[in-house]
Amino acid sequence: MADGRLSPEPPEAPQSEVQTQRAEASAEQQALAELAARCLKGDAEAWEKLATGQHRRVYGICYRFTNSQSEAEDLTQEVFLKMFRNLANFDPARGGFTTWLTTLTRNLLVDNYRRTRMERVSDSLDETYDGEEDGPTKGDKLADGGKSQEQHVAGLELRAQIQHALAQVSPDLREAVILRDLEDMDYKEIAEILGVPQGTVKSRISRGRAELARLLKSLEGQVM
Repeated sequence: MADGRLSPEPPEAPQSEVQTQRAEASAEQQALAELAARCLKGDAEAWEKLATGQHRRVYGICYRFTNSQSEAEDLTQEVFLKMFRNLANFDPARGGFTTWLTTLTRNLLVDNYRRTRMERVSDSLDETYDGEEDGPTKGDKLADGGKSQEQHVAGLELRAQIQHALAQVSPDLREAVILRDLEDMDYKEIAEILGVPQGTVKSRISRGRAELARLLKSLEGQVM
């Protein structure tokens, strides 16, 4: 962590695997775009599928920013109400539905933050990537643990420290780290969501990781 990185970037996947992942992502976005189009035609079943399918993702983002279950639930409802009212503004030619919805969610969270003027802790680090109870968590990615029993225990301790440290990171840096390290979005998607150049995204992620590393080092010193 001396260089400010909490975990190394994963090695590049084989070209065939990358192509498969891109094809799957493209198919998913196409399916979501089709659901959105059906919703605009008054298809109630399509709306139910769209809302149900995106609920966990939206709620997860809201909860990590607020650290409050009740507030996250309220904000999630606001997001879907806003999505319903603005669905006609979604244009598949300009980007995927997931990016559009994440942008909408982020903007609502920023408005909420400005209204409350309070620091929000971004956690929910125990949420898994694949939805399986025994699957790797998003906290594991930051802690880079789980390869052995000792590393697993150390990872649990580190995630608790990360949860505390994230509360002290500025919102701009925190949201960049969340979208990259927890939501696993690429730099282009994050740039679209935050409305800043990719260079700024990379800078915020680097600074956010460095700030977290500094705070974690300080916490480590306090424990010792």
